[in-house]
Amino acid sequence: MQRPFWPGESRGDDLTVAVLRQLEVIGAAWGLGGADPGCAEAADVLAPLVVEKLARCGAEVSVGPVVRHESSDRRKAAVVAKLCGALAAAVADALRRGRLPCVLGGDHSCAGGTWSGAARALHGPLGLLWIDAHMDSHTPRTSHTGRLHGMPLAWLLGEDDDPLYGLTTGVLDPRHVCLLGVRSYEPEEDERLRRLGVRVMLVEEVARRGLGAALEEGLAIATGGTRAYGVSIDLDVVTPDEAPGVGTPVAGGPGARELAGALTLVARTPNLAAIELVEYSPRRDASRRTAQVAVELLAAALCGRTGDDSQVLAQAVQRYDP
Repeated sequence: MQRPFWPGESRGDDLTVAVLRQLEVIGAAWGLGGADPGCAEAADVLAPLVVEKLARCGAEVSVGPVVRHESSDRRKAAVVAKLCGALAAAVADALRRGRLPCVLGGDHSCAGGTWSGAARALHGPLGLLWIDAHMDSHTPRTSHTGRLHGMPLAWLLGEDDDPLYGLTTGVLDPRHVCLLGVRSYEPEEDERLRRLGVRVMLVEEVARRGLGAALEEGLAIATGGTRAYGVSIDLDVVTPDEAPGVGTPVAGGPGARELAGALTLVARTPNLAAIELVEYSPRRDASRRTAQVAVELLAAALCGRTGDDSQVLAQAVQRYDP
């Protein structure tokens, strides 16, 4: 049987990610690991907007499961471990059925589930482009706050001084990981990533080089010597002047349109395994400006389009506004 094409893989034409394989939108509806519990509401707000936008771009989109926090257990680490286990299973199942998972968080602790699930389903190494204002590379012993959303990347890289998720740790090789847009971090995280040899592009470097060039290098790292790669987008990477509705906003950062333009490179880069977008907080986004940014970023990465249906999207945002 002929091997199916990975999303974005060239077939000698201009087909984009969206038309090469069906997309599956999966919700990670919890905010237990972050600073803002309201992030738990993100999937319910964003999912219908994302489905409508991607469908307008020509994608075949299905709505997958929503992993929710419904436990009375107050032990956050134990609950997040179970949630990430369920999310990992959903992501792996989607990939095995030939679908591209689009995970909508939730706080960034969900990355433990997204990328362990993707790694489980792949037959070969996984690369990851991590687009974030933060490094998210603490462990329980180094964290200043104890918040789990500041730890998933360290865990994925095998730095588990106190296991968080009850899943297989170390699913990523540091050589295949790149962080882009960082501007808020602690010395322990910086030391850890330097020691591991992870490429980190601080926001100053990104501004100096331009987002397109920086993202192109990040994709080269994530795709070099890997079977497939993923993209994790934390909305707080965008300047809070344009995207205020996030769990932990950080001053500065790129504009939404500039980032969307750069993300069209993802739609043209072969072997995308999954994408996630996290840390949207509807409670902080009364105007739904940030929701519109979130949808446009995903459309750029998955369909290669930026801003062409802004009026339609604005109407959709209003329609689904709870």
